[in-house]
Amino acid sequence: MIKEIKYLVFIILISLFLFFTIRYYFSDENKKRSYRSLSNIDTKINNYVKNLPILKSDTQNIIEYVEETKSNKKKYNFWKLLESNE
Repeated sequence: MIKEIKYLVFIILISLFLFFTIRYYFSDENKKRSYRSLSNIDTKINNYVKNLPILKSDTQNIIEYVEETKSNKKKYNFWKLLESNE
């Protein structure tokens, strides 16, 4: 008997939680707040963009070209390496 009452209380609590959560989520007050916050974020972004400083470019002549040097690199063949390790 106690076990059934315990399950009933759990079900009632879970259903109440879901009911109040859904009720708040779909309320007009929540919709107004979310819309206002989104519009505030847009205005803040626009204000920050207007006040951003423009930095001077310091990347002129930064690339250094190096001549290729010939080196004696050994060319490895994958299959030959496997065969030699047997």
